[in-house]
Amino acid sequence: MSSWKNFWRPFLLAGILLPVLAGLALAGFFQAKTYDYPIADPIKATILGTPASCRPPLPKSIRAKQYQTIEIFPDRQVPDVFWYSRELRFAVAYHKKKAPLIFMIAGTGAGYDSAKMKLMQKIFYQAGFHVVSISSPTHPNFIVSASEGSLPGDIRTDAADLYRVMKKMWQENRRKDLCSDFYLTGYSLGGSEAAFVAQLDEKEKFFNFRKVLMINPALNIYDSAVKMDRMLADNIPGGLDHFDDFYRKLINSVTKSYVQGDFVDLSGDFFYHAYSEIIPNDQEGKALIGFAFRISLANMLFTADVMTDSGYLVPKNLHLSRTDSFAAYARDLLYPAFKAKEPGLTFEKFVARSSLRSIEDYLRHSQKIGLVTNADDFILAPGDTAYFKEVFGDRARIYPRGGHCGNLGYRDNVEYMINFLKDEQGRQ
Repeated sequence: MSSWKNFWRPFLLAGILLPVLAGLALAGFFQAKTYDYPIADPIKATILGTPASCRPPLPKSIRAKQYQTIEIFPDRQVPDVFWYSRELRFAVAYHKKKAPLIFMIAGTGAGYDSAKMKLMQKIFYQAGFHVVSISSPTHPNFIVSASEGSLPGDIRTDAADLYRVMKKMWQENRRKDLCSDFYLTGYSLGGSEAAFVAQLDEKEKFFNFRKVLMINPALNIYDSAVKMDRMLADNIPGGLDHFDDFYRKLINSVTKSYVQGDFVDLSGDFFYHAYSEIIPNDQEGKALIGFAFRISLANMLFTADVMTDSGYLVPKNLHLSRTDSFAAYARDLLYPAFKAKEPGLTFEKFVARSSLRSIEDYLRHSQKIGLVTNADDFILAPGDTAYFKEVFGDRARIYPRGGHCGNLGYRDNVEYMINFLKDEQGRQ
């Protein structure tokens, strides 16, 4: 029991000391003349993102309310430890004139105000959209204030929670006259969730989204999460028993670069300049991505555990290995909760229904939905990009490189995303 507690302690501490790292991991086949995104290695691309010199010009400031709150469940009894999360936090960037509105969903563990979300906020605002930024259903604030079951991880219930939030935001909007149409996007897990939200709206017809853009989505969120999770366990030099050495080296390198004046933004150009000292080899780069994912997972586990009073972090009869975190959460906490409501549900069926394959017919025939990803995105399995191309056809843009969301801010990507959303052809 004590070893299980000790295993999670560094990740819970890291979630307090280095929350900004969580945003790192968590972003037809490309037929352009050239694609000059400068980082060829997918691990480096994921960590470093897009250098400022390769981004399109964006405004330094925009008309935005970066800290808005909304109450989703007025009668919910929130544990005192989460007193600061009784209401859902979000951001709105708005124009004074009539314009289309786009909802954005953050990736795994990320908040509405993460670096990627702020970048996307400026991109879409400059393109003429009102922008509403929403945290991932796996973010602690969302779990406490907006998740009906407080157990994130099942994409269908998470999508229902997101849809409920979006509808309430619109119902409480006092300037409905300024909105002309509705659009939807998300990156990583948020990209996958956008497809399920769109399918819900297809039935309810509340927003009638004009276009939906999935950015670097997972085909199967369970498989992708397990792959991300194992990047730490499989790449710490010497194994997880040597995690302390890796953690100490990381902190020392970050501190050294900060003292030398290289600090800009831990999710941006700071890593571009300090990369050679922080991560001297590909193996430790993978470990850093897995480490960031574990931070997000630790925050999610703690929040879900307290909200549901499940006792998962201090289990009575649960024996977990040191490399068995997300898979164990899905198998031993999330799945039993759903099986209790659906006695015939097997674990295999539970995993399969969180795959985009489960809504393939909808994705194949809905011309409003597009997809952007990279051939070297490591959250995808062999054959996934071919599947995307086959299902989406010319609504899929698959770039040759960029890792996982590393090229999200690259000028060619930005141009394509805006053009797809604004193209009136084929809209439903």
